[in-house]
Amino acid sequence: MTTTVTPVRRGDREIGAYIDGRFVPAVDATTIAVAALATATVATAAVAAGLALRRRPAIGTVTMGPGGWISLKRTGRPPLRAASTNRPWWAHLLRAHRLVEQR
Repeated sequence: MTTTVTPVRRGDREIGAYIDGRFVPAVDATTIAVAALATATVATAAVAAGLALRRRPAIGTVTMGPGGWISLKRTGRPPLRAASTNRPWWAHLLRAHRLVEQR
């Protein structure tokens, strides 16, 4: 039994071969390697951009102490504001008032 192999070329590149009358395409390792490298580069750039644009949380760790006390790390006490009369429209609609610390 003899096997007949007829190479098929397009210009200078071999694109496949006919083996016993059946076409078998050639695998271009350079194109596959360049595509894999481009995919890895795009994925790395996307991850780097995502990490660069990620916002740090406003507060750190929230823990609960004995007796139900809550501890917030890396935060300060919010400034006290007096109740103002110029509330947003939705606050008037909901009859909502700002929580203000009473002394």
